[in-house]
Amino acid sequence: QVQLAESGGGLVQAGGSLRLSCAASGRTFTTYGMGWFRQAPGKEREFVAAVSLSGGGTLYGDSVKGRFTISKDNAKNTVYLQMNSLKPEDTAGYYCAATFRGGITSMSTWYNYWGQGTQVTVSS
Repeated sequence: QVQLAESGGGLVQAGGSLRLSCAASGRTFTTYGMGWFRQAPGKEREFVAAVSLSGGGTLYGDSVKGRFTISKDNAKNTVYLQMNSLKPEDTAGYYCAATFRGGITSMSTWYNYWGQGTQVTVSS
């Protein structure tokens, strides 16, 4: 079992920054990769970013490339999502997820555990 708890969401103006955190507990953190997804009201879940179990490999969705950075601190059992140059269209609930499959994936169906989410609202 893995428990995930997101934090760091909030209200920010367009152009601003936020850093989301996802603290993991349960199984050894270095045995699973992590991902961030988001979902806005009335829209499908969207892949944001993923990081490998070692933290050395990353993958980003096209809409956030160059603006968001994912990182994994295995010593702190925490994954981060640094979000810069935020836009109103980034407004959504953000969810972290854990996968025990090898590699890095944007496929939500590959993720075994999910957090409860944290809301990010970007005003124009």
